[in-house]
Amino acid sequence: MGINVGKNYGAWKNVGGSFDDLRVENGLVTKKKNKYSFSFSDAEFIQINIPGIYMVYGDILFKQQQMYFSPTNEVPDMIKMRFTLSGSGTIFNRINKQQYIFNSNQQNIIYMPELDGTGQYDTGQCYRFFEVHFAKEKFLQLAEHSTKALQVLADHIDTGYYMQLGDHNLPISWPMQHCIRDILDCDYPEGLKHLFIESKCIELLVLQAEAFERSISQKQPAALSSNYDRECIYQARDYLIQNIHQPPSVAELAKICGINEFKLKQGFKGVFDNSIFGYLSDYRLNHAKELLLDGISIKSVAFMLGYSSVQHFSNAFRKKFAVTPGKLKG
Repeated sequence: MGINVGKNYGAWKNVGGSFDDLRVENGLVTKKKNKYSFSFSDAEFIQINIPGIYMVYGDILFKQQQMYFSPTNEVPDMIKMRFTLSGSGTIFNRINKQQYIFNSNQQNIIYMPELDGTGQYDTGQCYRFFEVHFAKEKFLQLAEHSTKALQVLADHIDTGYYMQLGDHNLPISWPMQHCIRDILDCDYPEGLKHLFIESKCIELLVLQAEAFERSISQKQPAALSSNYDRECIYQARDYLIQNIHQPPSVAELAKICGINEFKLKQGFKGVFDNSIFGYLSDYRLNHAKELLLDGISIKSVAFMLGYSSVQHFSNAFRKKFAVTPGKLKG
């Protein structure tokens, strides 16, 4: 993806290849897989390129918390659809003096023409992400007659203004996860592969736009009287995901996040359209499905996600997806 990273200023490595490495000939799909091992991280990238759209799936284990990023002239002007699948990180861009926060199971659309700054990452777990980069012209064309939120974003992008679709990231929905897996696992013949991948990228854009449009249109819950309360709700969501194996009680979560139980329960429902533990249950089961499809055993998945028994996990899984974990694995 042509990003320069290093452990201190002046010591840079180009990670993820470059767009020049992924030239598209006759409209065909180009796919590359690379592994890197540096003093500051071990990383694996899958890069997919079609005309006007570039995708990258990254799996990174950071060996140090702080990273440095320098500008590179080789990356064309593109709009990034960002999906943080696991791990957490924060980037501060000195150019526009903006901080970007990435937490597990969160998504946003970002326009950042240039990056020169620092990143802070959790070294305790793998940082996995999936990105779809639309060429600026293609994105503006798609956004022209879409939702109000996308049109506002497009207007800012057209003038070169650094912008995010939402001030706060939103959860990655199961349909979004399904689209991502479809793109990575696509095995259609070359002629159909281009059409399929492009359609899935546009579907992801639609799903993100719809999620943010719904979030904007929802009436702010009466229980949330300040920005502080809203920040507490997002903190509660993040803490739940980070402690998925042993989630706290509502009372414990309220104390951890500095908000009373009433505001926490009402605010969570208003922001995420789900109860606290309804959200946690959906997240665990969707994550379990991904792990099963990745080949991890049913027993291991049940244990990893904190279920009291394999039977309990199987019953919950069948209730949500109308199929047993065993049948899913085939």
